[in-house]
Amino acid sequence: MKRVESACICQTLHFLLKEDAPHDYAVRLVKEEVEKYKSSLDRNHTKYKIVSEDTQSDGSVMIKIIKQYNYSAVGDYLD
Repeated sequence: MKRVESACICQTLHFLLKEDAPHDYAVRLVKEEVEKYKSSLDRNHTKYKIVSEDTQSDGSVMIKIIKQYNYSAVGDYLD
């Protein structure tokens, strides 16, 4: 028999600009979306570590994150 002792998921998320919105407004929307995403992780008590957060030349944002998978223990993944 096997049992998952700890689990995390590694993701690269690209928050893209809305194509039909003016550039400055689209950049602001992306920043708000990133903050909402982080807030939702905190609100849901999801353990996570942001490895990198980079703003691209077009204003979009790339985040590399390691986060808790479902409600599994995270072990030493986030150390």
